[in-house]
Amino acid sequence: SDVTIYWRPGCVFCMRLENALGASRNKATWRNIWEDDEAREFVAMVNDGNEVVPTVVIDGRPHTNPDPALVRQRLEAV
Repeated sequence: SDVTIYWRPGCVFCMRLENALGASRNKATWRNIWEDDEAREFVAMVNDGNEVVPTVVIDGRPHTNPDPALVRQRLEAV
């Protein structure tokens, strides 16, 4: 997929994003930063050292806590 969503359990914004995506959420790659060291390092790198989730990479470009509509639109275009 061209959409990767970095998330962690208990993150309210991550849950909001997942709910807003509906069935489209299955088209994205989901990476849990608490279980994936490489994912955690990437998120910190693109967020000035902070582990801010959701961080969503769309077509190679990271978006920190993006509007769910933007993510859904990209996923539905696949």
